[in-house]
Amino acid sequence: MSTTTGPDAVTDGSKPHPKDSYTHGHHDSVLRSHRWRTAENSAAYLLPHLREGLSVLDVGCGPGTITVDLARTVGPGVVTGIDTSTAVLEQARETAANQGVRNVEFVEADVYDLPFADGSFDIVHAHQVLQHLSDPVAALREIRRVTRPGGLVAVRDADYAAMAWYPESQELTEWNELYHEVAAANGAQPDAGRRLVSWVRAAGFADEAITASAGVWCYASDADRAWWGDLWAERCLSSQFGMQARATGLADDVALEEIARGWRQWAQDEDGWFSITHGEVLARA
Repeated sequence: MSTTTGPDAVTDGSKPHPKDSYTHGHHDSVLRSHRWRTAENSAAYLLPHLREGLSVLDVGCGPGTITVDLARTVGPGVVTGIDTSTAVLEQARETAANQGVRNVEFVEADVYDLPFADGSFDIVHAHQVLQHLSDPVAALREIRRVTRPGGLVAVRDADYAAMAWYPESQELTEWNELYHEVAAANGAQPDAGRRLVSWVRAAGFADEAITASAGVWCYASDADRAWWGDLWAERCLSSQFGMQARATGLADDVALEEIARGWRQWAQDEDGWFSITHGEVLARA
């Protein structure tokens, strides 16, 4: 049996795999940001490869906003969204029902042990998933297994060390450092974006089958700053991230309150700017 030693480890794909801990959790401050995501703002690199009739698996679908967009694009092809949270899957089903999208289904499943036959899907998509896994290479091998030969795997992940903001803020610097520490305590890799190519190669994809790119989210308008700053202030105080920071002794209430105050100060600054760089990889199975 293989032993996972961290998110950069390459294993033989043996099971069982550890139960990963989702650094963000599913507090409403987290899900509000997930519900903002669309195929256009989060999977633009994949959209040119979609067409009617394709079967798609959306790994880590969350509340389903990207999943539903993909379903609209490939209909009458079916899109299957999977997640490990029963509650968030219910939200995804409500999203699809409210928007009248019927060629989509949602299933509770583990990316390390997908309940699908080999070659079941034309496309497998995973947005902001691999950064939270202790064994991303094993997950990619399982993703590759359920992708048909010649099909497409699409993965996109943020890179926390590449995040940038202005004006300079000691509190945001401390937040970024703390996030890295909490993620490391979970065996996760917050700087996943820059590692995607190496992980995909380690999972067995040929070099000539891999296309890499980068995408950016930017928050600079008054409305965007207020939304993003408030989200992270609340996450620091109330989400799984804040709870794990306390439980591991990496931060106390005073430190988290100070970081939250820094987020709100940044959001109120008319010169405020924040960017998130994502690594993106398309790989042919």
